[in-house]
Amino acid sequence: MSRRKRAKVEYREMEEKYNQLEDENTSDTSEKSKTGLGTPEKKMLNEQVKVSELPAPIAATSAPKNEVKEEDEQDSDHEDPHVKELLNGLEGAAFQSRLPFDKLTSTEAVCFPDISSGPPQTQKVFLHIRNRLLQLWLENPKQQLIIENALLAIEPPYNSDPVLTRRIHAFLERHGFINFGVFKRLKPIPTKKLGKVIVIGAGIAGLAAAQQMQQFGLEVIVLEARDRVGGRIATFRKSSYIADLGAMVVTGLGGNPVTTLSKQINMELHKIRQKCPLYESDGQTVPKDKDEMVEREFNRLLEATSYLSHQLDFNYIGNTGQPGNTTRPVSLGQALEWVIRLQEQGVKQRQVAHFSCVLSLQSRLIANQQRMIAIKERLAELNKQYKEMTESKLQTRDITQEFVLRSKLRDLHNACKEWDQLAEQQKEIEAKLQELEASPPSDVYLSSKDRQILDWHFANLEFANATSLSNLSLKHWDQDDDFEFTGSHLTVRNGYSCVPVALSEGLDIRLNTAVRAVRYGVSGVEVWAAPSRSSHTNPTMHKADAVLVTLPLGVLKASTAPSAVAFNPPLPDWKSQAIQRLGFGNLNKVVLCFERIFWDPTANLFGHVGSTTASRGELFLFWNLYKAPVLLALVAGEAACVMENVSDDVIVGRCIAVLKGIFGNQVVPQPRESVVTRWRADPWARGSYSFVAVGSSGSDYDLLAAPVAPPPPPNQPAGATSPPPRVFFAGEHTIRNYPATVHGAFLSGLREGGRIADQLCGSPYAPPNSPTSGVPPSGVSSATTTVGSAQ
Repeated sequence: MSRRKRAKVEYREMEEKYNQLEDENTSDTSEKSKTGLGTPEKKMLNEQVKVSELPAPIAATSAPKNEVKEEDEQDSDHEDPHVKELLNGLEGAAFQSRLPFDKLTSTEAVCFPDISSGPPQTQKVFLHIRNRLLQLWLENPKQQLIIENALLAIEPPYNSDPVLTRRIHAFLERHGFINFGVFKRLKPIPTKKLGKVIVIGAGIAGLAAAQQMQQFGLEVIVLEARDRVGGRIATFRKSSYIADLGAMVVTGLGGNPVTTLSKQINMELHKIRQKCPLYESDGQTVPKDKDEMVEREFNRLLEATSYLSHQLDFNYIGNTGQPGNTTRPVSLGQALEWVIRLQEQGVKQRQVAHFSCVLSLQSRLIANQQRMIAIKERLAELNKQYKEMTESKLQTRDITQEFVLRSKLRDLHNACKEWDQLAEQQKEIEAKLQELEASPPSDVYLSSKDRQILDWHFANLEFANATSLSNLSLKHWDQDDDFEFTGSHLTVRNGYSCVPVALSEGLDIRLNTAVRAVRYGVSGVEVWAAPSRSSHTNPTMHKADAVLVTLPLGVLKASTAPSAVAFNPPLPDWKSQAIQRLGFGNLNKVVLCFERIFWDPTANLFGHVGSTTASRGELFLFWNLYKAPVLLALVAGEAACVMENVSDDVIVGRCIAVLKGIFGNQVVPQPRESVVTRWRADPWARGSYSFVAVGSSGSDYDLLAAPVAPPPPPNQPAGATSPPPRVFFAGEHTIRNYPATVHGAFLSGLREGGRIADQLCGSPYAPPNSPTSGVPPSGVSSATTTVGSAQ
């Protein structure tokens, strides 16, 4: 199956070691792959159910046609002793924390100017202490790493500067590298609050930020419009059935903060098995060689579009040289279809070249045969003349006659030689003709079946980006690929919602509370909120020193929707334009809960190849991830939006029809339970996750992450300090390197929690003799006020 390009991050050397160990640990599986028992790599895949755990009749009859069962695999990468040993060292600690082992990051250089401008030996001491503190935290993330214990653990001679160690510890804690998530506190949270912050949204970003700010000594209130925490992390639970309706996959553990969370929280992580057979609508399995051939062509097409964009700089179309004409950016979908058309044109050109070659050879063959006929006639004449002269009754010949005779003999030999040469040429020409006739060029670039399989790969790419390929920027759609984490993809078998539920402990969260308006000024913010399910209740005002907005990008885009939040003053143009430029996609799921398993229990995925390009994303991939007999079907691309307007009964019926086409009418029962998601219609989400749209770039993620300060007062003297930011932003759409992921949203929450704390509480890691105090709090109380209007 198709993958996006692999990562090449700053810690490349460490990543290669990690991958090498993983390859060694899976060498047996690789050997099976060579004999047909392996698992061709597919995007977002991996896991299993033992056949021996199933009732005998089901185990005997449930596997689809000709699928070979695989052995159990290790549950997660970090359980492997070799990987544990690798990640437990100083280098591994830096790698797992997404930091370079042997150099300062740009952020560290700014926060520690005395170190970055100092001698190399001072920087080496800094890096050793930093990496050692990271190692201490990762060795026991269930317990707070306090500075007193850290000082005792730093070995000589690196323990000679306790002030530097305290600064590094404070930096790592403030920036979310240590003491994050769910852990036992050894020091109580400060009772004296240094400021108050309102967090809008109890998704993973809002919860992560709230936990951070609370431990830094800030008063935090979280306002959540839903009746639950988690946002787009939502788990369906009924009886023994479990299925994630939103976020579902952990995309590698190497460098992922979810690795730490999985050690703090009861997360049942299981590898997703990579085997993914493809089925046509009639139930026939797509032949392996055909699948691999089309997959190779799919990857070649992506490489061609990348070459167009990055080597030829073909990223805009239009008449650039004519006044008044504007260019427009090219989408990935456009580029792919253009390359396909070029390939089709190339097929026709190869056909023309083939037939031209055949015609040329045939013309040569005719000319050759005509010469052979002429030579044959001449040979007959020469032979006749020669015989007549040699059979003459004259016993003696004069010199003239002898000369003529020998000339005839010479001509006869030359004609025979030329005949032999022409006969050899005829053989060569006939052999070339036979070769061309035996292997004519294809008359089409892709057959209808090939195009259907290619469309399946396109649908998978649309699933990865939550939008149609025609909406993706050709140049920037994969701008985050260099930062992908290492390791297999995994799923949370007890439901991903266990993470936000655990992170919500100890926080002041107001559920069913929808924010209607945000006012911000020099002195602080006012957040107006009302019950989510009532449009007639007067909103309540919450005052604070700052507000953290973790609303999904889809909600920020829907400025006129009932769920929209009004900002006063309006957000600056650079912010609102970035909100509109960046894309927010849609991906839906259909959960089917059955009484028994009728599919191959050893395969976590199987694909359904659609019959048309327009419907390629409709139920194109089925997941088997949980202990109970549950299938989860994906609807991607254009189909994801189309199916939001179709009833549940019709969608579930379509799912059952697809499954019956694959497994047979008598095998597939009606589901006991079913759930159909509609994330675009969800007023508190308005879609699934962000993507780099046509006309957008990775820079828009940075703009969305940037805080907003109020305009200066009209009477502010010239040269006075600008007001500090009051409105901050977090979420998967605000993190350039890790967008559209749970870990990205989580990291953005840690980032903003530290940023707000630095502003309100001061910087505990500032160089000696530097100011560390933050912005004085506005003195707002924790009381709220009910008013008649948000205006």
